[in-house]
This record gives sequence, C-alpha cells and structure tokens, in this order.
Amino acid sequence: MRPIGPSPVRPGFQVLSRGVDRNVLKPETSLARSNPTGEAPATLKRDSRADPDSLWVERARAGDHAAFRWLVDRHRDRAYGLALRILRSEPDAEEVAQDAFVRVWRALPRFRGEAAFATWLYRIVVRQAFDRAACLKGRRAREASLGEEIAERPDPGVDADEGARERARKLERLIDALTEVQRAVITLYYAHDRSVEETSKILMMPENTVKTHLSRARSALREGWMRDASARAASKEHR
Repeated sequence: MRPIGPSPVRPGFQVLSRGVDRNVLKPETSLARSNPTGEAPATLKRDSRADPDSLWVERARAGDHAAFRWLVDRHRDRAYGLALRILRSEPDAEEVAQDAFVRVWRALPRFRGEAAFATWLYRIVVRQAFDRAACLKGRRAREASLGEEIAERPDPGVDADEGARERARKLERLIDALTEVQRAVITLYYAHDRSVEETSKILMMPENTVKTHLSRARSALREGWMRDASARAASKEHR
C-alpha cells in the first residue's frame, strides 16, 4: 500500500475547458501574481472564519471572474491530488479536476453555502473521479472481453508489436464487414463505453434488439477470425 501523505502537487495544472471562458478559469492572472501565497487581499479580509472562501464565493457568484480565478488557484492542487489518489492516472486526474471546476463555475449561482466551498468542491471531485473510474473499469473489462472472444494465440515467429498491429488491422477489416447497425452497436458499446440501455436510446431501438445485434456481431467477428486463422494455417502447411 502506498503511504498516504500530502496531496500530489501539479504546478503546471491549467484549468481550461470547453464552453467556458478561458480567462475565467486560467490560474495565471494578475490577481494570482499579486497574491502568490494564495492569501486574500486585505480589502476582503473580514470575519470569514466559518469558511475562508466565503467572500470570494460571494463575489464569484455575482460574476466576478477574478474572484473565481482566485478560488481555482487556491484549490486546484488539492482537487487534482484528490482525483489522482482515486484514479492513479495523471491525465485522468487532471481531466476530472478540470471538469469539477467547470461544474462548480456553472453551479455557483445555485450554491447556498450550506457546506463550506471546499467541501462542496471536493464532493464534486470525488463523484467525478468515481464516475471516471467506473467508466475506465468498464472499458477495460469490455476490451478484455472482446479480445478473449475473438483473439487467437500469438504466433511465436512474429514480432510482438507487428503481431499486435496485424491483429488490430484484421479486427478493423472484420468490423468493416459487419452491417451498418452492427458496426454502430459494437462501436457505441465497446469504443464509447455506452451501456445497452444508452445504446438503445441513441439508436432508438429496443434493448433486446441491441443485445441481438451485439450477439450477432460478436459471432460474426469470431467466425471471421477463425476462418482467417484456418486459412493461414492451411497456407503454411502447403508451403
């Protein structure tokens, strides 16, 4: 078990996201540079012992972008560190922390202050990280399952990397040979991590129909893979 210590710090972490003004979430600002310690200016130092962020939150809720940038600077490393402990992946942790700040910015008008701002933020980070972890776990399980269903034993006479590339190319050819609906179902389910229910809603077809297409597509891929393997084996025997 890894020791639990201070949250990992990512000094270069930039909180930028789609659909959000880059200047709102960008930490490198004149306000941040004038307060390198992250301490609030004297003009904002009132009695905020209950929540040291409360005055900044009030200003951010009123549309003060500089105030929200200060909140980002203050909490970004801890948010990233929390996500990293859950996910054990720097890119995924960075994406989760970024998305969490975007959600916070959008939800600020509805924030009533019933919990401290940091508590609210980290709750969002944890929820996002758990969702991300579940998504990644499902993707790995599905990819492994698909590989087990159609993969053959590697040829010891073929370079491992080249063999992997050839298997990937062969799989692409087999997928191309599926019907359009089967390709759509396979792509949504395996490549886009959509559940059967989500796939049925996207394609506007009953869940049982999605399951049928999945089953037929898997069978077609297995059969195509086995035919190709048999053909290659026969070719080697006649050499």
